[in-house]
Amino acid sequence: MDWLQLARTPRIGPVTFFQLLARFGSAKAALAALPGLSSGLKKHTIPGRFEIEKEFETTRAMGGAILRADDADYPNLLGHLAPPPAVLSTLGTPALASRTCVAIVGAREASAAGRKLARDIARDLSEAGIVIVSGLARGIDGEAHAAALEGGTVAVLAGGIDHIYPPQHERLYQLIAENGLLISESAVGYRATARDFPRRNRIVTGISGAVLLVEAAERSGSLISARTALEQNRDVMAVPGSPLDPRYAGTNRLLRDGAILVRNAEDVLEVLNSPSHRELNAPPPPDYFEEHDDHTDIPPAQISRVETVLSQTPVSIEEIALTAQVGEHRCAAILVELELSGRATTYPGGLASLSTS
Repeated sequence: MDWLQLARTPRIGPVTFFQLLARFGSAKAALAALPGLSSGLKKHTIPGRFEIEKEFETTRAMGGAILRADDADYPNLLGHLAPPPAVLSTLGTPALASRTCVAIVGAREASAAGRKLARDIARDLSEAGIVIVSGLARGIDGEAHAAALEGGTVAVLAGGIDHIYPPQHERLYQLIAENGLLISESAVGYRATARDFPRRNRIVTGISGAVLLVEAAERSGSLISARTALEQNRDVMAVPGSPLDPRYAGTNRLLRDGAILVRNAEDVLEVLNSPSHRELNAPPPPDYFEEHDDHTDIPPAQISRVETVLSQTPVSIEEIALTAQVGEHRCAAILVELELSGRATTYPGGLASLSTS
């Protein structure tokens, strides 16, 4: 319960969560220390125990589960992100997300040809034992999920696992809950907003060993997924299309920039069987549970120096520490305190900036 309570505390994203865990040794100790770390995070803003127990019981009553990042059922590849989501709410069969997975994403307003291609590739990959992952959106996402139901598919939701979005996918949602897996980083009962979809996309690509884009316009959200996948060291593949069709402008640009061209499921399987992909599936263990800093108070002068060197542009913690003349682990601890007070923002990948809020 302590782990979930810390994860649900405002201003504590995955980066801050694991920094606190490393600094204080446990979620319980971190919760006790929070009110003293920041004037912007008072004790009453930490979710109450009753609220956390209610989330747990509601999730269990649905037939779901809440997984911690150190649980055995937590998706294998996702657990090696830097950092992974601290908790996941799940409904269905968690083991699916630790099998060989491929994400298939693309346009919501997809063409008939694009929809058929997504169905055909998803079906053939599923028959070959590959789990298809997507975001349950209209268009390409829905087609990929539907075609892979028999073999197992994973739908990542931006809202809680009880939030069916879009509404027209209610039947598909029910079938995935019965035969596949629904995953969300959000609490049950939560309704998604625009800012939640990048977090959803990070999980879609993080679970998957490779990502395939089928139809994506020049400014498509699917291109954000492709960029996220590259940052996670995933293989990015794309289906080519006519240069006259704006629905393929994004995928064609990805191919121009080095994405792997895919015509069918056989091309995807060839990528999955390549030596570089096999190396991806043996990542080093994460070190988020190691102790990085002692529990002594941080001098205000050091906090001020770190805040002074921050700007609106995200910069690596290594560079911030060098400029502020503090150790990297101490700098990370200072950034936690600045984030809790609303003065800084940390990002996956070891970056930080001044808060934009």
